[in-house]
Amino acid sequence: MAGLPYLVQLAERLASGLRYLPLERRQRHRDFLLSKQLPDGGFTGREGGADLYYSSFAVRGLQLLGELTPEIAGRVRQYMLAFDWRTLGVIDLMNWLSMSAMIQLAGGEDPLAAAPADWPEQIAARLELLRMKDGGYAKATEGATSSTYHTFMVYLTYQLLGKSAPRPNALVQFIYDRQRDDGGFVEIAPMKRSGTNPTAAACAILHMQGRVDAELREDIAAFLVDVRTDESAYLANSRIPIADGLSTFTAVLTAQDIEVHALVDPPILRLYVEKQLELPTGGFRAAEWDTLADVEYTFYGLGILGLLGAPTTLEERRQSNHEH
Repeated sequence: MAGLPYLVQLAERLASGLRYLPLERRQRHRDFLLSKQLPDGGFTGREGGADLYYSSFAVRGLQLLGELTPEIAGRVRQYMLAFDWRTLGVIDLMNWLSMSAMIQLAGGEDPLAAAPADWPEQIAARLELLRMKDGGYAKATEGATSSTYHTFMVYLTYQLLGKSAPRPNALVQFIYDRQRDDGGFVEIAPMKRSGTNPTAAACAILHMQGRVDAELREDIAAFLVDVRTDESAYLANSRIPIADGLSTFTAVLTAQDIEVHALVDPPILRLYVEKQLELPTGGFRAAEWDTLADVEYTFYGLGILGLLGAPTTLEERRQSNHEH
């Protein structure tokens, strides 16, 4: 899988880890995701109306469950064709391209089949308009400042284009400059306190670039210890009192990628996901304060379970089957 885009590798990794889920439990989450698909083929978030962002998470969630059928993929493709990829912003573009990849993995027709042959070059040229002097990428060209998150989105987009981001040394230096004394990374330059998700984005880029050495691994591990709860879940930053599904997913993924496995306690974390995030009617919510499931956090909830994989002890099996 070395040559595959990060998002495709991750999808296959998570799907493999979820194969142990019982059929009834799998179908419950499939039904929740499909309940959010609208007649135009897109998926809705909490505000109503189809949205590329939520559609991408729904498609990826169905792929994890092995439920992205050619029929569903065809309906999503029709929704995607209503958008002009030439005009999409970075986040929407990355989501559009990732859905395209998932549709093709499901046996569907390439949404870019009729695009001009140089479509990857056209997109790459647009991405470089967002490149800042510090080596990172911004959300927009007007009055913009580099963003760790948007730099990660651009990096993933280049991979989906089958290309490498230009000036990789400058990009890596930009990421290094976002590290803070707590061992983690920040989203924008003025920030002093690191966040779990910017740290995960930064680490993913550095890991793919082969730039995570022993010292950096220790730094990131120290930061993750600071945002870890007794339930082996993770906070968005050290001042947030309650863990959430997104931060937990990105932190566990980071811990596994840099091989600091002691930061994840599978039986305890599995119990947290099942008791605090997973809803008996299907879907996952953001955190214990949340009242509703949505497609984004359903992807993260399934993603955490996929990273943990099948229970490996009798105790874990009992806990995994609890209330299911």
